[in-house]
Amino acid sequence: MGKRILIVDDEKDLVTTVAYALEQEGWDTLSAYNGRAALEQANRTPPPDLVLLDLQLPDISGTEVCRELRARSHTQGIPIIMLTARNDEIDRVVGFEVGADDYVGKPFSLRELVLRVKAILRRSERPEATNGELRFGRLRVNPSGHQVWVDDDEIALTALEFRLLSTLLVRRGRVQSRETLLHDVWGHDPDLPTRTVDTHIQRLRKKIGSASAYIETLRGAGYRFRATPEIAG
Repeated sequence: MGKRILIVDDEKDLVTTVAYALEQEGWDTLSAYNGRAALEQANRTPPPDLVLLDLQLPDISGTEVCRELRARSHTQGIPIIMLTARNDEIDRVVGFEVGADDYVGKPFSLRELVLRVKAILRRSERPEATNGELRFGRLRVNPSGHQVWVDDDEIALTALEFRLLSTLLVRRGRVQSRETLLHDVWGHDPDLPTRTVDTHIQRLRKKIGSASAYIETLRGAGYRFRATPEIAG
């Protein structure tokens, strides 16, 4: 079954052009011309496999749509590529902070967009699961038993370190801001400084040793678990 891609933009001609290019690759497309229609489309079953989301929409902003998609259990795992004419670094950072996976500035090459979509769809494939365990390169995680192995060595992690590692692994390929990790791993606590995340990432990297290369630091944005284990050797 082909992948289904939701295109969200108020420029109907652009939506038609992008839809045609994606359909030539064998993918199905859905269209929405404002934020509310996008949320309605994404909330259907089954949800789209990827969303192309314009930042500037006539009713609610693309960042708010992205934030809402990430807040809903039914849609929180959908990859999102932002489409926008605004290329300032602050816009890219905000997009990544609310959960965007990639960012394409207008005007863009359709060929480049198709390649970006292919890359995101590849990285969104889940880690290999065997008997309930997740395998990612040298790393093996047993969610139900709260156990972690690097190669054949079991690593002792605290409950919080395990939640941090599991959160990054499940969301691999997606940037996680420090604020997002504080909310999702520690629970909402406005008194916790973002430095808390850096400290625990440092401890986690030290414990998992050679597998620590899977965790990337993105300056000014946060952290990201690598999309494929091969990149880390």
